Amino acid sequence: MKATSKFLRCLIGAGVAMLMSSGSFAQKLDDVSVQLDYVVRSDHAMFFVAKEKGFFAENGINVTAIRKGTGSTDALRLVANGNADFGFSDLPTLMVGRVQTLPVVALAAVNQKSPMAMLSVKSRKPISTPADLKGMNIGVHSSGSTYIFLKAFLAANGMSLADIKQSTVAPPYESFLLLGRVDAVPGYINAEVPELEEKAGGPGTLSIVQGSDFGYNAYGSGVFTSEKMIAQKPELVQRFMNAYLKAFDYVAANPKEAVDIIVKLNPEYAPKSGMLTKQLQTNLARSFFSDATKEKGLGYIAAQQWKSTAETLIAQDVLPKTASLTAGYDARFQEAAKPTRR
Repeated sequence: MKATSKFLRCLIGAGVAMLMSSGSFAQKLDDVSVQLDYVVRSDHAMFFVAKEKGFFAENGINVTAIRKGTGSTDALRLVANGNADFGFSDLPTLMVGRVQTLPVVALAAVNQKSPMAMLSVKSRKPISTPADLKGMNIGVHSSGSTYIFLKAFLAANGMSLADIKQSTVAPPYESFLLLGRVDAVPGYINAEVPELEEKAGGPGTLSIVQGSDFGYNAYGSGVFTSEKMIAQKPELVQRFMNAYLKAFDYVAANPKEAVDIIVKLNPEYAPKSGMLTKQLQTNLARSFFSDATKEKGLGYIAAQQWKSTAETLIAQDVLPKTASLTAGYDARFQEAAKPTRR
């Protein structure tokens, strides 16, 4: 009898050891999903790096999906209605979305300066100032970040939509410009420009008039979530930001590996690895860093810059005059994560 009891204790002990070694008693990870604003680009690298390097897992998070999108507006709606937990969006578009009653909140400003610009093929329709756009046929998606930028950019320079011709095009709309069906398009210097230049004949083939050089004083894109997520699961939001900002620093320090990871997790992008590299180089040189990130760390949203972004959009009739200059972002999670200063 004693031998049998001893045998059972040994058997149970072995079973417990096996369960523990298999991870059955390990803390359950929280499942979350991420909604991108568009197809995969270099400034999405942090999500993939955090997943591949285990930064999300070490913060108790399992990212079930990083979904490609069809524009910032749709990304905002999907997160607002609970179809995704976190997202990536143009931050001026987030401000507009909030006015349209989308309960979304910015958590980090990835592009400290807007990478938006007006683009044309230099040999066909060169532009060097906003005034050169007058009378041109502009190809633009009728909703989303590029349309919001176009209206604000024109207004900032004493113009309006009445000064141009518009052709509504669905993204990706690069081919419309290359084929000469439109004269110019709004686009991102850290996304469309490298691809367009390659197809147009190489560096220097495009005319690029960047908004930030002509009165468009605004943040670019960033990470956001819903008001509901912050209210109900602030601790999860914090863990997500801890992982994301750790990945941000890793991307800045290891850009080549970051591109390799994007391609590993998205094999269909293998032919575009060179393009992703150029995009990331542009971001590192012109977008990710600012005086604010040197002082407060990567992704920091400064109250004054947020206010300036809102004021820019209000002055240019993109936001109503009653729009808040302070609502729409929550810097607590970025600050608590204590990200690297760069």
